[in-house]
Amino acid sequence: MANRIRRCSTQKEFEQVIDDFVTTGYKVESRGENNALLKKYKKKDHFKVALLTVWWSCGIGNLVYALMPAKVEDEVLVKIEGN
Repeated sequence: MANRIRRCSTQKEFEQVIDDFVTTGYKVESRGENNALLKKYKKKDHFKVALLTVWWSCGIGNLVYALMPAKVEDEVLVKIEGN
């Protein structure tokens, strides 16, 4: 379940809220007629990992790090409330 819930009263407001979250770096994970789940992922710092792993393991550690899924930083459920 999402950490936060953002409630909207109209379809237009619902679309606007989703657009606002997407422009700030969130990705739409799932979307229905009356709700949408948006997630923001932490960015990976490949430069630091690349320097350390090239030094000790010829880059194998950086390859493993690149294949690991990104961690979820924030999660928001946007939904339209019924009148």
